[in-house]
Amino acid sequence: MPGRRRLPGLRVGRVRARRAGTQAALAWLAATYIRLVHWTGRWELRCDPATARLIRSRRPFIGAFWHGRMLMIAAAWAALLRELRVRAPLQACVVSSDHPDGRLMARATARFGIRTVFGSTRQGRSGLLRAALRVIEQNQIPVFTPDGPRGPRMRAKAGVVRLAMRTGVPIVPITFAASNQRLLASWDRFALALPLARGVLAFGAPLEFGRDGDPEAGRRLLEQRLNELTLEADRTLGLAPLEPAPPEPAG
Repeated sequence: MPGRRRLPGLRVGRVRARRAGTQAALAWLAATYIRLVHWTGRWELRCDPATARLIRSRRPFIGAFWHGRMLMIAAAWAALLRELRVRAPLQACVVSSDHPDGRLMARATARFGIRTVFGSTRQGRSGLLRAALRVIEQNQIPVFTPDGPRGPRMRAKAGVVRLAMRTGVPIVPITFAASNQRLLASWDRFALALPLARGVLAFGAPLEFGRDGDPEAGRRLLEQRLNELTLEADRTLGLAPLEPAPPEPAG
């Protein structure tokens, strides 16, 4: 007798289900690891007073952190809301490209109460900015990696500054550093914090940009302040400074 034929649709559905199950398991592992690092470490939370006032008054802003310092940002946000005793906080939303890595991080950060909105990959950076604009229009906080998704490391792109100028909302630099961490051999030198670390979770002063300002000058200012915040956190823990990658050639 001829063997049973499997319907193509069923096979595709099973493959997708297995992939979804794998992603869910990896996201759970990532979130559990972040909690382990946070709970077993001694973390100092730093927040500029002007940024604390923004959050308490529920004013939207744009959060910005380097791609290589993303691991503890969700834990830092949750810790800050507890510290400020904000009962009805602004919703933070990571703005990400719609790709497998983005989906994985979305599942992990959702466990910390942070939503992810996806921009169209066909539209590139403009798709991400449109998604972020919708977040701000809903009086929520879009969160960006201004050097992502592929670098150069610790070099800001101007798109996030143009968004701030268009909407009139400030940008808040965010970073972390851990005394017990490994810098991976990736383009962003991803900082993998380890358990039992002493660490710093830092929210810098908001950067205001006029609607008629110069996007390039704003880009340089954001890059400078975010690098200064990261350098200060590293120095607090006696870490060697991580230099930004060479800038992209002009033109």
